[in-house]
This record gives sequence, C-alpha cells and structure tokens, in this order.
Amino acid sequence: MADPKSLKITMGPVPFLWDGEKWRDFYYRIAESGHVDAVTLGEVVCSKRDHFTRPFLDAVVQRLTDAGKSVAVASLALVTQEREAKATRQLAASEALVEANDLSALRLLSGRAHLVGPFVNVYNGATARLLAKRGATRICLGPELPAASIAAIIAGAPEIEYEIFAFGRLPLAISARCAHARAKGHSKDNCQFVCGEEPDGLDVDTLDGQPFLTVNGVQTMSRHCQVLLADLPDLAGMGVTHLRLSPQVCDMVAVAQIYAETRDGLLEPGEAVERLQGVYAGAPYANGFLHGRAGMEWIAA
Repeated sequence: MADPKSLKITMGPVPFLWDGEKWRDFYYRIAESGHVDAVTLGEVVCSKRDHFTRPFLDAVVQRLTDAGKSVAVASLALVTQEREAKATRQLAASEALVEANDLSALRLLSGRAHLVGPFVNVYNGATARLLAKRGATRICLGPELPAASIAAIIAGAPEIEYEIFAFGRLPLAISARCAHARAKGHSKDNCQFVCGEEPDGLDVDTLDGQPFLTVNGVQTMSRHCQVLLADLPDLAGMGVTHLRLSPQVCDMVAVAQIYAETRDGLLEPGEAVERLQGVYAGAPYANGFLHGRAGMEWIAA
C-alpha cells in the first residue's frame, strides 16, 4: 500500500465571486503555505466574473511559481457564448498548464500536457486511458464517485496522476440559467453580481423548510462540506496522488495544515475533524459519496 505521506495537496480555484483584491491576497497567502504543493486558478463557474480577477492573474501565478508551487489555470465548465469560446481558445493557446473542465477545452488541448478537472465526467479506466493518450497528466475525479469506482478507474489507467475532491462544498451542476440572480429578483443578463453577496454560497431549503443545497451563481453545490480525513490511507492505497481543497470563507492555510498533519500521521482523524470544525463551521460535514452512500451522510472514522 502506498504511503499516505506521498499524497500532495492542491488548492483549487475559488468557486465563488470574491473581489479581485481579496482573491489576490488569498492566493498570496497560499503561496506562503508550506503545506500546499499545487494550485489551480481560474474562473470555472461564470465568465461574467472573470474581469474581477483577470487583472491580478499574472501576478498571482508569478507569486505562486516563485514559491515553488505547481500552477495550473482552469477553463470554464460551461461554454455557451462566442466570447467564452474565444477565451477558452486563448487559454489553450497560452503557455500555462491548463485544467480542462469542458470538452471543447479537451479538444483544443489534445497533444499537449494538461490536467482534467472534476467537471469532465470520467467514470471508467477506458476513458482515463483515452485522456492520458491525448495528453492528460492528472485527472481530478468527480466527487460523486465511490471508493470502488475510484480504485477501478485508477487501476485501468495507472500511468497518470489522480486528484480527489477532499475538502469543500461539492460542485454538483452547472446551468445556463442563474438561480442565484433569480432568487434575488434579477435576470442573468442583469444579475448585478448579487452572487458576491454570499462569498460562501447561498444556502437554499426545500419548500417544507429542510436544508437542501447551495447556489453559487449558475452553479449548484452541496449544502454539506466534503471532508475526507480518515480515508487518506485508503485513498493513497488506491493510487490517488493529490487531495484537492476547494476554497471556502475560512483560513484555508489552516485547513491545508490539518490535512497535511493527518496525512503525515501527526493527527488522528477524530482530532483532525475537531480542529477543522474550529476553522470552518460554515456547513455540516459529509463524506457519504466515497463510502457509497448518500452524499450528505457522514460516516465517522
């Protein structure tokens, strides 16, 4: 069985609308973290948000690279307009290491080294092998996969690296419509960027008042926060190489430290969860998908 200490920690793209300075400063702080090995940046959810962070992107990439981090830039998850297609083409033609989150980006990146993000469905080893032949060097698998499926996919294409969504509200769906704007009485075209009013997502309930999901612009996310801490040895044994931490409104440097210390055997999983709850209490925790259960369930260590 692989040593859990071999697991690397990736900080993923900020999925929410943060103002440019906050976004820049967040990643500047990540650059100072000795526990984060790789960073994936970029606007994945809504192209209308891109102008908030675009002016700071080059400086952030440089700061992270100078700090010794492996840096990738993610493509948009849903391309519906020509300006979005143009932006995808420009990203694919750049010198950046690109994470493809849309099939159009995969086509453009074929033949050069790239990453595959969690918005591209990879459900079997044959798909992973095909992506590897086309240039993929690492795949971030979808968060809904159970452990048995993860193990089977990796066994079917063990020549590349695999990343698992280990912390954060889970990305469940992307829509051409914006429920977030609609909930605030606006249309998508005149959204007034109201998603920025909830920098950790807008929680929504069912009609009978039961906690349900979280809305983030055009994205639907889990109400619960995925937390995989007790499962690190098993994930390493399957061949997982990277743990993705998705930014939430909390001290993500502290989150990375908790994951690193658990990975290294310095923290027991139960103690790690207790410490994590002191850092991020913005959502209930869940790990059900990995255990083949409902995603919102929590399977204690």
